[in-house]
Amino acid sequence: MKKPLKKLPKFKNEDEERKFWDTHSSVGYFDMSKVMTGPLFPNLKPTSESISLRIPAHILARVKVRANELDVPYQSLMKQYIAKGVWKK
Repeated sequence: MKKPLKKLPKFKNEDEERKFWDTHSSVGYFDMSKVMTGPLFPNLKPTSESISLRIPAHILARVKVRANELDVPYQSLMKQYIAKGVWKK
């Protein structure tokens, strides 16, 4: 059988609440079975953007060979190469 939850005091302001939580545990004040484990963002749009990029066929062929050697998708490998170039000093 579950223990009844402790009653939260009424706080006059945030400072009073802050002092309370500095000296008390939240255990027993909240039903943890109802707490979300993380934020939900169901309608987020992807953060990546599609582009068209013209590169010489021999470069693309070499990237595909290298991606195959590394067992990664070639577009992912190209993104890694571009990121390295952008952040390189």
